[in-house]
Amino acid sequence: MAAATPHPAPATTQATATTATTPATLPALVLIGHGMVGQRYLEALAELGATSTHRITVLCEEPRPAYDRVHLTSYFSGSTPEDLSLTPASFMEEHGIALHLDDPAETIDRDARTVTSRSGQVFPYDVLVLATGSYPFVPPVPGKDAPGCFVYRTIEDLLAIEEYAKTRTTGAVVGGGLLGLEAAGALKGLGLATRVVEFAPRLMPVQVDEGGGAALLRTIENMGLTVHTGVGTQEVLTGEDGSVSGMKLSDGSSVDTDLVVFSAGVRPRDQLARESGLTVGERGGIAVDARCRTSDPHVYAIGECALASDGRVYGLVAPGYEMAETAAADLLGREKEFTGADLSTKLKLLGVDVASFGDAHGATAGSLDVVYSDSRSGVYKKVVVSAEGVLLGGVLVGDADSYGLLRPLTGSVPPVTPEQLVLPAGAGAPVALGPASLPDSAVICSCHNVTKKAITAHTTVPEVKKCTKAGTGCGSCLKVIGQLMPPAADKGLCDCFSFTRAELYEIVRTLRVTSYEKLLDSHGREEARGGEGCEVCKPTVGSIIASLAPTLGASGYVLDGEQAALQDTNDHFLANMQRNGSYSVVPRIPGGEITPDKLIVIGEVARDFGLYTKITGGQRIDLFGAAIDQLPLIWARLVEAGFESGHAYGKALRTVKSCVGQTWCRYGVQDSVRMAIDLELRYRGLRAPHKLKSAVSGCARECAEAQSKDFGIIATASGWNLYVGGNGGATPRHADLLAQDLSDAELVRLIDRFLMFYIRTADRLERTSTWLDRLEGGLDHLRDVIVHDSLGLCSELESLMADHVAHYRDEWAETLDDPERLRRFVSFVNAPGAPDPSVKFVPERGQVKPDLTVLTLEPLGGTR
Repeated sequence: MAAATPHPAPATTQATATTATTPATLPALVLIGHGMVGQRYLEALAELGATSTHRITVLCEEPRPAYDRVHLTSYFSGSTPEDLSLTPASFMEEHGIALHLDDPAETIDRDARTVTSRSGQVFPYDVLVLATGSYPFVPPVPGKDAPGCFVYRTIEDLLAIEEYAKTRTTGAVVGGGLLGLEAAGALKGLGLATRVVEFAPRLMPVQVDEGGGAALLRTIENMGLTVHTGVGTQEVLTGEDGSVSGMKLSDGSSVDTDLVVFSAGVRPRDQLARESGLTVGERGGIAVDARCRTSDPHVYAIGECALASDGRVYGLVAPGYEMAETAAADLLGREKEFTGADLSTKLKLLGVDVASFGDAHGATAGSLDVVYSDSRSGVYKKVVVSAEGVLLGGVLVGDADSYGLLRPLTGSVPPVTPEQLVLPAGAGAPVALGPASLPDSAVICSCHNVTKKAITAHTTVPEVKKCTKAGTGCGSCLKVIGQLMPPAADKGLCDCFSFTRAELYEIVRTLRVTSYEKLLDSHGREEARGGEGCEVCKPTVGSIIASLAPTLGASGYVLDGEQAALQDTNDHFLANMQRNGSYSVVPRIPGGEITPDKLIVIGEVARDFGLYTKITGGQRIDLFGAAIDQLPLIWARLVEAGFESGHAYGKALRTVKSCVGQTWCRYGVQDSVRMAIDLELRYRGLRAPHKLKSAVSGCARECAEAQSKDFGIIATASGWNLYVGGNGGATPRHADLLAQDLSDAELVRLIDRFLMFYIRTADRLERTSTWLDRLEGGLDHLRDVIVHDSLGLCSELESLMADHVAHYRDEWAETLDDPERLRRFVSFVNAPGAPDPSVKFVPERGQVKPDLTVLTLEPLGGTR
């Protein structure tokens, strides 16, 4: 299988090597392969002191040193080769290792104990280590080698795919496993209409069960991808020019596609071993014992090329690392064995969290499944337990936040019931489960086999990473590691203030401080007074002053005077900066209701300024691609038509979604659109610690998804139910029911109190969901404070909200009325009116998209 159309070779095509000064009399060790496992082997040798007792040579097939294949797809979101590199610049030289790039081993002579590379060099060895990895399996179907067929394994593969995709519109991935879905995400990111073909009856058949596969399928299809399961690829069809034009499937159907990526699994790269006479498994893999030694006592095999002593070939990085450490230890006569590994996995595919651990499929005799499934939000959780309550394994799709705690508990009886392990926060009794409940022997980082005891010997996450390597692999354990660290003695907001955000809020409110400079000079740390502050406290204090501005008598306009210097990047121009340096324009559409005339205005503005338009999940129409100097011109037309800022750029209320309610829907019991409009107009522009989202559903069918919002309202026959603390983002959380059957006035009054209490007490950048989970006493305490007025604050909270409502002014309308404020909207201060030449666009599907160089390849020069 040719990995692609021809692609320009790296600038360095000759083999290059680091300069090694190790004495020639030392035993020679040759490592074939320099991937993630190969580099871990070198690090293990260095840690054990073996780099000073051996002459080490590394033969690398690729033109660059080891890089992070686990996060390979991050290339398409801007990561550079340097970002992904696993090889510190000075590592090879410091340890006297000779690294030969772009010069793979071609033959092994075990009798002479030599390795010959592609360049013709011959390397003698006393010890040989094979870390040749695996190769992508390509089904033997007609057309598999046609131009437009690719595999997805290396940086060069990605470069070739990107280049070919520039002139194509559709793509297909053969294989719906881990790497297949990553490849599908890459094709989608390149702008191709993408489909996935998986022979198994569900996606990710190895990791997830039927229920998890169904949840994953729904979520991925909702992203616009087409998925075919239970069918195979029979033939790659080609056009007159011989390039890919489609695929014929095993069910007799055909699909059109311009590009095919094969990601149907991998096979061990054991050819060198076979040719040299080493024992290999019947189905592939270099046979090794528990110490990773092959049938030749002078040769080791580690990673994906090895058939371990338990009869498995491991395709995950964590077992490969453990094999590398085992082989390094055995070289020095240390006692260490590899007899098998945990296959637990957590990753994010197309933005969806997916995890499996232990006996995920419930294969253990007598095991029981405990399942939570929410098809609407795409969340599926299953834990497998024994009849005695021992946690055996599980599957998590859509919300894998608990993976870091559940995986270490596998094999023990958790301190809470199985039901509490899967129910979302707010849907059952609170779960008293945290890292503190884990035994010291629990393995927290499976990539580097680091226990809780080893981690808690340190006091900061950077220290843990440096000393134990925990958290430096896949990263799924970082949250738990952070929770295991002792609380910081200093709870101050930053190096400038020793107070928390909530304490600063009270200082500003009580002392009526209207200036950041005055606050810093009067209440900042001694060493920070008189200074300029930092990027943490400036926007935080700016937000506090903005939220209290009417009460303090300060200007509510965030770009007035000193306030302008306190704002985040997006607030500086009252617009969200996009990845190519252009900005988005997001007019408010309260409740999602809009007249035909206003729709026409948005269309005309988008057409006249060449903007990309997108209807969002928040029931708004976003316009993308505006230059800084175009923003006032665009907003002048929108404001004239009756629009105002949607505050998409600020930590403020974004939207209040709604269904059509009883006005149109035969199931509706209240006017949800009217209520959504009233609420959005009431809370528009309210500055908060984080963004706020809301929704109003007109009946219990919940079409507006109110229970996934910061505050959500669901109609009942008797009024309204109020839910708070929901989140539908990266960490989904069902909102909690705060009060039932409220009248309109009661509902608004409780929301006023809830929002102002949140703004008053939350930490910087803390969503309501996190705040509510952290709040001492949780929902019960919140209910006591804002429903029963246990602290006597309700009158004050209502007064603060009344001040906000009475003094609200649209920021863009105020900007357009003031020539001085308009002066900031230029791309170049010294050349007003000159466009930014770096902001470019290309056509796509009748609109425009940013013209970005997604991947760049720096020529390799010099020696390595």
